[in-house]
Amino acid sequence: MRAARLFVLAVLAAALPGVAGAHLNASGMGPIYDGVVHFGLSPEDSLPVVALGLFAGLRGPASSRLLLAVLPLAWITGGGLAMAGASLPAVLLSALTAVLLLAIGGLLAANVALAPRLIAAVAGVLGLVRGLADLAGVEPSLPHAGALLGMAACVFTLFALAASLTLPLKRLWMIVAVRVGGSWLAATGLLLAGWIWRYGARAL
Repeated sequence: MRAARLFVLAVLAAALPGVAGAHLNASGMGPIYDGVVHFGLSPEDSLPVVALGLFAGLRGPASSRLLLAVLPLAWITGGGLAMAGASLPAVLLSALTAVLLLAIGGLLAANVALAPRLIAAVAGVLGLVRGLADLAGVEPSLPHAGALLGMAACVFTLFALAASLTLPLKRLWMIVAVRVGGSWLAATGLLLAGWIWRYGARAL
């Protein structure tokens, strides 16, 4: 029994990490993969993209195709502006992220019939804001540009997958289930806004 306890303690001790981090800037697999990892570890990036993809799918093929081009390009533009020295206050980036998540989740929950150009405007703002936030304070370099391309590839892929889920939906109960998910995403945006109101800006 004592040997078993010692073995368990040894395994737990060996499993303790030397360094802990929420976002690992360097994965060792190249800058593009670093961007993929950053996006995957950032729900403030992925959740609005999923919500927008689901909403675009409900709005039809025209909206989906338009946003599939607009969103990644806006993300790249925002990241490029950040590397060029453009910046917004951290609290403003955080607040805009919360408002966008709340707004997109609300649009999905209400299934609002918006024209494609209006949805594209929302996608453009989302891409610019998150691109600025993801590369805020970094110097222009090829590795950072590669990371930005990795993020944009994730945006493109995740948006396309989310839109493909709702694009063929015809049954009412399936559409209602997606809209319920939109209400939860809107609630997440509201929670984030409350967090910012109570504790101030955080690194988003």
